[in-house]
Amino acid sequence: MKKLFFILLLLLWTGLSVFSIPVRSLINKAGDSNKYPGAGYVVIFDSTKVDMQESGLSYFNEHKLFKILTPAGGKHFNVYKYDYDPQSAYAEIRKVVIYYKDGTEKTLTKNHEADYPAPAGTILWGARQKMVELGRLESGDAFEIFLFKKGFTYALLQDNDEKYIPPMKGHFYDIVPFWSDTYVLKKVYQVAIPNSKKVQYKVYNGKIDLVKKNLGEKTIYRFTLNNIKPLYREPNMVAPSDVATKLLISTAPDWYSKSKWFCGVNEDYNSFESTPEIDTKVKELLKGATSEWDSVSRLNHWVADELRYLGLSMGKGEGYTLHKGSMDYTDRCGVCKDKAGMLITMLRSAGFKAYPAMTMAGSRIDPIPADQFNHSVVVVKLSDGKWHLLDPTWVPFVRENWSSAEQQQNYLPGIPEGSDLLETPVSPPENHYVKIKNISVIDSSGTLKGEITVEAEGQSDAALRRLFTGSYKALWKSNLERELLNVAPQAHIVSLDFGKDPYNYMAGPVNLKIEYEIPGYAITGNNELIFVPLGGSGIFKRALGELYINTSLKKRKYPFRDRCSRSVSIEDTTTLPNGYKIAWKPELETVISDAASFDGNIEQKGNTLILNEKMKFNKRIYQPEEWPGYRNAVLMQKKIIDNPVILKLIK
Repeated sequence: MKKLFFILLLLLWTGLSVFSIPVRSLINKAGDSNKYPGAGYVVIFDSTKVDMQESGLSYFNEHKLFKILTPAGGKHFNVYKYDYDPQSAYAEIRKVVIYYKDGTEKTLTKNHEADYPAPAGTILWGARQKMVELGRLESGDAFEIFLFKKGFTYALLQDNDEKYIPPMKGHFYDIVPFWSDTYVLKKVYQVAIPNSKKVQYKVYNGKIDLVKKNLGEKTIYRFTLNNIKPLYREPNMVAPSDVATKLLISTAPDWYSKSKWFCGVNEDYNSFESTPEIDTKVKELLKGATSEWDSVSRLNHWVADELRYLGLSMGKGEGYTLHKGSMDYTDRCGVCKDKAGMLITMLRSAGFKAYPAMTMAGSRIDPIPADQFNHSVVVVKLSDGKWHLLDPTWVPFVRENWSSAEQQQNYLPGIPEGSDLLETPVSPPENHYVKIKNISVIDSSGTLKGEITVEAEGQSDAALRRLFTGSYKALWKSNLERELLNVAPQAHIVSLDFGKDPYNYMAGPVNLKIEYEIPGYAITGNNELIFVPLGGSGIFKRALGELYINTSLKKRKYPFRDRCSRSVSIEDTTTLPNGYKIAWKPELETVISDAASFDGNIEQKGNTLILNEKMKFNKRIYQPEEWPGYRNAVLMQKKIIDNPVILKLIK
């Protein structure tokens, strides 16, 4: 009787919807493309209603109305697609109503729905797409769609309806974007949660209207936002979810409980139980190890290099439960959690205390304990009593044990005592140095001859080493040649040296050398030589991540990101023909800021033109107020690249 009473109250509450206005009226009132510049379509309303059960199983009903504004918008919706994972969610497109601008209508039912495998690359977990063909839609047409889903995002494979209950049973969470790349006139997210649950929610980067109502055994939370405009984007900005309006809602108590739970599900499953074969391999790998960190590094890089990144559906454990080390060792393939699980198994075999951790590569994790994770890594405790991060997924052919391309990134260790949300540390720029040195001679005809070398470490080493590790050996020579030919297509390569074996990345930092001759490198005429010193020309740009940052903006609204912290040192000495003196050179300014720095000069000593540049970029993620310092440092570097030195013959 109580359940029936609640259902009646729920129907009464949800029935009082703003969407009770006739659909045709909403479509006509929405307007046309003149009202929404640059948009191919407009979302008139976007409604999601969720009903959570005590077990955590949740039912989602989505109801949306779109209006086509341009032919491109119509083409976009020729087929409507809805992504889902059948291992953890059931989904169906229940009905679509198409409202043609001539006043006619067409209704498509579940019988018109198609279900196909979703496109996949290296992760083949059986994701699928529900599809319905809408046909040709013209400007002024509209369609209304009704979707149903039960389940969640991540899979723990189980039998029957149990598989739709979240891994952390009895709990609910959702991450709801209230931002869009097109205009949304009204967005509503409503969830009914049992009163037995403690609910946490927070709106980030904006304000959303909330109506909260108790209906007996459950409380309904309705969040509404009107007139959502397309998200303003900036080049090199952080993830949209870091800066755009979103809602996080969760019934989990805190991150400590999540940390303990994550630890528990893997220990209960014996994910990290070793085998005699694994123990033997560990002993083989650690033979001759000189320290505990050397031992950890050997195991980390073996897993990084020997387990191919390939996600196959392997049964129970496609979500938070990591596959057993015995499976990973036999299959020698998997995704991040398989690599993490294999490393933990081997570390424990070697006597180390190690556990899995969860992180979010590419965006921030906010304090509300909703599951904002997409990547699995490892923490290991050493004799210093501290936990150290390892990531075998991101360090194949990388000299680090933890990829500094993941600095300033939140993570949650799954350890027995529990942990709060943590942040990965900033890696000093000196750990990722690039040193470019060019020694050359130029004659009065403009021909430049010399030798340029580059040495790099850390993430800078990895960027250059991919010239080789990312290609067939037959292409190594041409890949290195291309670094020079991108700057001077007329260059003639005299000799190349990329070391004994670029695959042996742990032997030492990369060290590359090109001996060259470049006819016509300098512009000549009227007793002038005009050229950019080769070392400062942007050569080996692949290791100079700052040159990929768009510097056209004078101010920024959002934080921005580089690939990694780094230091750059450029030395170039060019011997000139007798009698040539500097007539013009770019004026350089020293830049000193918390974000980045630049110090450089161009000078002549006798018959030698000397260029020196020293730059530091101090982290990966920067705040808007740090943009002027970062930008000015890059502009000084680009000033050298874009403004040749002019030398005149003084008779």
